Amino acid sequence: MSQNIDINEINKFTQLAAEWWDPNGKCKPLHIINPLRVDYILQQCGGSLKDKKILDVGCGGGILSESLARLGANVTGIDLAEASLIVAQEHAKQNNLDIVYKKQTVESLAEQCNTKQKGTQFEIITCMELLEHVPDPLSIIRSCATLLQPNGKLFLSTINRNYKAKLLLILGAEYIARLVPKGTHDFDRFILPSELMRWVDQAGLDTADVIGMEYHLLQNQFRLGPNIDVNYILLAEKP
Repeated sequence: MSQNIDINEINKFTQLAAEWWDPNGKCKPLHIINPLRVDYILQQCGGSLKDKKILDVGCGGGILSESLARLGANVTGIDLAEASLIVAQEHAKQNNLDIVYKKQTVESLAEQCNTKQKGTQFEIITCMELLEHVPDPLSIIRSCATLLQPNGKLFLSTINRNYKAKLLLILGAEYIARLVPKGTHDFDRFILPSELMRWVDQAGLDTADVIGMEYHLLQNQFRLGPNIDVNYILLAEKP
């Protein structure tokens, strides 16, 4: 399970390490959508994250992790891009945020949980913009399911596989607007909502909600709504 990685994808995000916290740099889209993601998580968690144990899978430079920690959550972030983790740790330290960052796969963390039987489990797990960058997304989801407490919530965000998404995110965002580096996205790895819901079911979880993050190219804005043609978030719950 620990081999569910794509070294080329890790290298892509390693090269972005120095720009994680530049809101006008190559990670600008993440800064744009982050408030939407946080608002949605808050809404689905009763309006408060205080003292919640949260795991951020594929945390990168810590953009989402820090937002959740500022709301009072106890956050652990894991990633395999060491340069990004160094940036995340330093930025959290500068902002007096107590976040635990680890260079680790979610599969290995789930193995530790199984070995200990009563190992650490989380009330909330976030896995944002990661599934389309790994060879086996189902492995990620199953490991998240293992790490979730009963009644826990798993937030998964990814990209729908259709030609509208290809037009907007590859041609539009990479080649026209140049919001992200060329080659960031691989159309063949985009995920249909029906596929994601099937994987969630296979992992023993229930799909509770699906919402879209629609990108408006000319306005350079994302909005939450019912349109899941391109970016979308799926909320899964553990019975």
